[in-house]
Amino acid sequence: MMPYSVFALARQALTGHRSWPAAWRDPAPRARYRVIVIGGGGHGLATAYYLAKTYGITDVAVLEKAWLGGGNTGRNTAIVRSNYLLTANSRFYEHALKLWEGLSADLNFNVMFSQRGMVNIAHSNAEISALHRRGNAMRLNGVDAELLSRDDLGRLMPGLDLSAAARFPILGGLIQKRGGTARHDAVAWGYARAADARGVDIIQNCEVTALRRDGDRITGVETTRGPIAADKVAICVAGDSGRLAAMAGLRLPMESHVLQALVSEPVKPMLDVVAVSGALHVYINQSDKGELVMGGDIDGCNSYAQRGDPHVLDHVVESAAALFPAIRRLRMMRSWGGTVDMSMDGSPIITRLPLAGLYLNGGWCYGGFKGTPAAGTAMAHLVATDRPHPVADRFTLDRFDTGDLLDERGSGSSPWMH
Repeated sequence: MMPYSVFALARQALTGHRSWPAAWRDPAPRARYRVIVIGGGGHGLATAYYLAKTYGITDVAVLEKAWLGGGNTGRNTAIVRSNYLLTANSRFYEHALKLWEGLSADLNFNVMFSQRGMVNIAHSNAEISALHRRGNAMRLNGVDAELLSRDDLGRLMPGLDLSAAARFPILGGLIQKRGGTARHDAVAWGYARAADARGVDIIQNCEVTALRRDGDRITGVETTRGPIAADKVAICVAGDSGRLAAMAGLRLPMESHVLQALVSEPVKPMLDVVAVSGALHVYINQSDKGELVMGGDIDGCNSYAQRGDPHVLDHVVESAAALFPAIRRLRMMRSWGGTVDMSMDGSPIITRLPLAGLYLNGGWCYGGFKGTPAAGTAMAHLVATDRPHPVADRFTLDRFDTGDLLDERGSGSSPWMH
């Protein structure tokens, strides 16, 4: 791998930038690997990278059915935060945020991480109390948090409707200043390039069609490019987790739903932070290109489709326009959907499965992208040592047997409510 630097850029400029090597190889799959990671998104690539970097396991293949980052990694709103209430979630996502803060340097690739701040907006006294509680919990867990008044919100977001005639009155908010956004494609590319440099084979257009097993042990996979044997197989496929587990005869405590997002036409800078309203379930930020990036709730029905119903986008646009009236006349430029795996308690699952040699990283609900570095770290540790990583030891399947759930939102065991 040619390291990226100002000096490399200057040297390449002398040849018209015609001598840059490929960011990663395009190898043919071998007959056998020590570890197979199914899924070439952020989580799968991060798992492979940390297996190679931290544990020296380089005999690894990442199998992607299409192109790298073509699943949920490239189909989200790219928000990064660690403002969680429950200690287990707070510990995990804060670990992820600390990794985000040094990720560009670690990967030698600019992931465009921008700590612009994440603001939760409260519309009622009950929400103000909830934000007080969350902020106190965050600070007790060593996470930055600061309560905001209406005047504070007005200074941070001049376009926010704070008038008495606002459709949804605004009483205050909570900010995590270290939260922000990253470039989702760059995250996939950065991990792919860094993993490849350490000897990992990244194999695109290679769909897994079956899991091979010998009794109670997984021995490899069947793919559209032939069978591949492996000592261990890690499933990192987000919304398709249930499908892959079913190939091994397993049923997981999660459901797949469509989560949609959209962007407006670009406008001049008007929003410097990520704004979130839990009551309206809308989140909005402005990209470097000037587009307003918006997302909301999942579609109600179960689905594996990467597209959803227009009425959900309608709700997102109405809610965003209620908060920021100036955007009402903007045109929507494009929308997209991703398939998310909603766990029964709204928290992720990083665990060994009942078949020896089979591991799962799934159940991320809305939190998959922001958790990418920590998910890769935890999954690599699990695969390498067969023990949960300390920051993810509560994310096993055991909690569904014991009832010790991580219900961050307090919605009970109803995946569509998370």
